[in-house]
Amino acid sequence: VHFLRKAGVGPDPTPLILSHGWPWTFWHWAKVIDRLADPVPYGGDPADAFDVIVPSLPGFGFSTPLTNHPDMNFWKIADVWHELMTGVLGFPKYAAAGCDVGALVTGQLGHKYADELYGIHIGSGLKLTFFTGDRAWDFSGGHPIPPDLPPDLHARVIELDRRFASHLATHVLDPSTLGFGLADSPAGMLAWMLERWTKWSEGDAFTRDDVLTHATIYWAGNAIDTSIRTYANNTRYPWTPSHDRQPVVEAPTGITFVAYENPPGVTTTDQRIENFLNSDRAAWYNHVNLTAHPTGGHFIPWEIPTEWTEDLRRTFRSVKAGR
Repeated sequence: VHFLRKAGVGPDPTPLILSHGWPWTFWHWAKVIDRLADPVPYGGDPADAFDVIVPSLPGFGFSTPLTNHPDMNFWKIADVWHELMTGVLGFPKYAAAGCDVGALVTGQLGHKYADELYGIHIGSGLKLTFFTGDRAWDFSGGHPIPPDLPPDLHARVIELDRRFASHLATHVLDPSTLGFGLADSPAGMLAWMLERWTKWSEGDAFTRDDVLTHATIYWAGNAIDTSIRTYANNTRYPWTPSHDRQPVVEAPTGITFVAYENPPGVTTTDQRIENFLNSDRAAWYNHVNLTAHPTGGHFIPWEIPTEWTEDLRRTFRSVKAGR
């Protein structure tokens, strides 16, 4: 596993592992690493310092090749992370955070290893069964759009489907066909990833240099095929619980929501929190800190790094206060 480490500057830094998503790289955390490790230059409290560990997910970036591990998926990555933090780096207890696929990795850590975690902070509140089932590739869950939806809600459903449906379906159903083709064409790989970076983010989140930096990490690590295969492996090897206690994710959990990914009918930050609390996802988590922002897209720590950092700090202040 490739990872970078930024030592915390404070009286008692908390070990923290950050899990990225797709088409993310470890460098998508670049704007928050220093803020988390050394809060003082950013107007923060040294008591909030973290010892920051930022790995490339197996099959992503420079954590390649996966010659002996073709079955890697989000819950198996969580086991690798736990060994990295406790066995390799020697932390008896640690914190975890993540977005996108990394949020599922982090959620699995909070499920299986809750006693060895201070808590988790994630960028979504998905159930760990998200990829379970015969139609896990169907972003709509197999449900048709209700015919009596108001026009604005109907338009929002269509917008979200167009943003994510082809991505999810192709990665789950045809990962190798797509992966081998993109691995053979730098222009094709860049086009496929660029579409996600631009359509999933709010505004102009990435400069040309940013795009080329992230794309080069995938290209240099020959990681495009193995990173895409993770999606299919999430369904080939379905998540199974490690215990039957409730909530499923027992570790104290903070969640950051952003407006660009608001569900249909949600237009304010208060509504976003209420929407989550009224969903079947809320009961999965031991949530201690829920925050919604009026700005920001899918790449939360890259797009709104100040807000993300403060949300995460608030989660772990809450955890420390409850010890």
